[in-house]
Amino acid sequence: MIRRSLVSLVLLAATLAAGCAGTAGRGASGDPGHKGFSLWSPGRADNAMFEAREAGKNPSNANCTGENLLPPLAWARAPAATKSFVILMDDQAGRAGLGVNHWVAYGIRAEVSALAAGANLATPLPFIAGKNSLGLVYLGPCPPRGNAPQHYVFTLIATSLEPEALPPGLDKAAVLDALKGGKALGAASLVLRFNQ
Repeated sequence: MIRRSLVSLVLLAATLAAGCAGTAGRGASGDPGHKGFSLWSPGRADNAMFEAREAGKNPSNANCTGENLLPPLAWARAPAATKSFVILMDDQAGRAGLGVNHWVAYGIRAEVSALAAGANLATPLPFIAGKNSLGLVYLGPCPPRGNAPQHYVFTLIATSLEPEALPPGLDKAAVLDALKGGKALGAASLVLRFNQ
């Protein structure tokens, strides 16, 4: 009898713990509940697909048939000393493996924890715009037709730089160079995929 009661108590405790674990850390913002610094696209799992309208738009490239809309992004639990954020978006398989940088954004204030869909087109911009591999502010995915889904890596870097520390128009290499010497405090990443 006592043994059966103990087994029941253990099963009840395990059930309650599992229920709590399933909801721990998940707020109204859709935070997936990771314990550390994390980046996600609300409503999507890591490695999910871009929507077709989020593909790049470029009349001179037949592979760029979307509306060039940035997917929504959100993050949580940045390092305590964070003063600003940098976001990079890269297609490491682009240009036959040489890589393509699609987005460089920086000067995002420490109190910001999300960018809405299409935020790169908002006025005023919620970030300082850098230049991607094509010299543009942002270009959504434009992989060759018929390819397997390509992976686009979003990297969010927490920095000790004041939001206005860097001038507009820097490319990825220049931004990363400016973060040397301990100014990068931590990073989180997200992968989204796309093909057509």
